[in-house]
Amino acid sequence: MKAMILAAGRGERMRPLTDHTPKPLLKAGGESLMGWHIRRLARAGFSELVVNHAWLGEQIEAAFGDGSAYGVSISWSREAQALETAGGIANALPLLGGEPFVLINGDVLADIDFGRLAEAARGLDGVERLAHLVMVPNPAWRAAGDFDLGEDGFLTEGTSLTFAGAAAYHPAMFAGMPPGQAAPMLPLFRRSIKERQITGHRHDGLWLDVGTPERLREADRIATGRDWA
Repeated sequence: MKAMILAAGRGERMRPLTDHTPKPLLKAGGESLMGWHIRRLARAGFSELVVNHAWLGEQIEAAFGDGSAYGVSISWSREAQALETAGGIANALPLLGGEPFVLINGDVLADIDFGRLAEAARGLDGVERLAHLVMVPNPAWRAAGDFDLGEDGFLTEGTSLTFAGAAAYHPAMFAGMPPGQAAPMLPLFRRSIKERQITGHRHDGLWLDVGTPERLREADRIATGRDWA
């Protein structure tokens, strides 16, 4: 099974740090945010990764190359301009193939169980089940979340939980989307939630959206000296 890391964002809220360094290469605890993901994905048994990039993407490729230093193989999905989440995934489908895959945002610090996500991915059939999302309690800086999670494991419209930026998807979720076209995820989520095609689970462990310099300092404090990868 393949995994994808989203690394194409500009990181506007992180400026000026991201003026010359792509956000996934910002460091916490001596390792880049993306490097932590690669280490944890490799430990969970993922050996084939796909990474998209746009802003300063050549730096990201130079940092990780073919992935062999981390014990994985990396294929690069290059975007001339960031295509947003759904557009970036659709553009990378030729590299991801026709089977379900796991995905993680490149700008979070988290101890999400990728093995559990892989298990959820195996249950996606592309018809009745299109995705499985990791949800977290709403952080202090965001009172209203993204969706609710029912006792039956299906996502519903609501704001009680925040999407963690980690999920398992079936490629059918993105059927009909042309490559190279920018597109957000929210319309796909809402359509599929209405059809009861998305499940999820709640993660109560480490999760930090590293979206500001203040949160980067917090990520560095958390990651320093911690053997959680």
